[in-house]
Amino acid sequence: MSEQVLPRTTVVTKPSSVLTEAYAYGLAGVLMFSGGIVATRMAVLELPPVFVGAGRAAVAGLLSLLLLWAMQQKVPARRFWPGLFIVAFGAAFAFPVFTALALQWTDAGYATLVTTLMPLFTAIFGAWFSRQVPRIGFWLFACCGAALVLGYSLTHHQVSALALGDGLLLLACLFCGLAYAKGAMLAKDLGSWQVICWALVLALPVLLPWTLWQIPAIEIGTVSVSAWLGFAYLSVFSMFLGFFAWYRGLSLGGVAQISQLQQLSPFLGLGWAALCLGEHISGVQLIIAALVMICIVLGRRFG
Repeated sequence: MSEQVLPRTTVVTKPSSVLTEAYAYGLAGVLMFSGGIVATRMAVLELPPVFVGAGRAAVAGLLSLLLLWAMQQKVPARRFWPGLFIVAFGAAFAFPVFTALALQWTDAGYATLVTTLMPLFTAIFGAWFSRQVPRIGFWLFACCGAALVLGYSLTHHQVSALALGDGLLLLACLFCGLAYAKGAMLAKDLGSWQVICWALVLALPVLLPWTLWQIPAIEIGTVSVSAWLGFAYLSVFSMFLGFFAWYRGLSLGGVAQISQLQQLSPFLGLGWAALCLGEHISGVQLIIAALVMICIVLGRRFG
């Protein structure tokens, strides 16, 4: 009697030209996302956090509705709806609202560094959904990259216990990683920009009334231009255009591989903080950024 051999799931090697295109799209998405924490901080200093979190997704939802109508897109088949609801919850609700609430109690620099856990969550969920498990080398370098940034964060901030802000940031990263991974799977069938647009439209019936409910709490005359610019950036780039490039990159290159570009987001965010808020970037931060980039390259090489 012959012994049954179970198939072993491996990662399919992609042509270098496809990977190059995937990394280009992924980097464009990360660049737009990286300004999100700084823009959120600028906005929540003068606007209600719930308005910022829900409003950015509501505005992006309205833009999505117009785009889907203009492009005459058909409603996705019902089999795609559960996945779109997952994307809507993680990307359109949990991450925007939880980060906006967290930034009431923590600064943009610290919040930016905590979000370095998101690539690891994205890779874990991506491996689960696709059933393509990278080799041990990938996980080793992915964890090293996350540990480098978190180690820096913990040594430069007195964190004696898990505060409410930290908990909200961790939940935001967890649910957003879930949304990134699921959205990448859907993008193969629906298209990259269609996924986030339909997810935002699904979230619109909840987020739009919630946003309008917050408007009376805003003292229009006291809100500065910088706060509104932060809100506008979140609505158009972080919540809308960034996802077009990001899901395209994830669907082309694979969730596990491309998700590690998010390791650069904290340091790009520090650059945004220096540019927009005048924060100082130290030599240690630049060294860690270089080491994280090495981890990304080695993770791709041995993953």
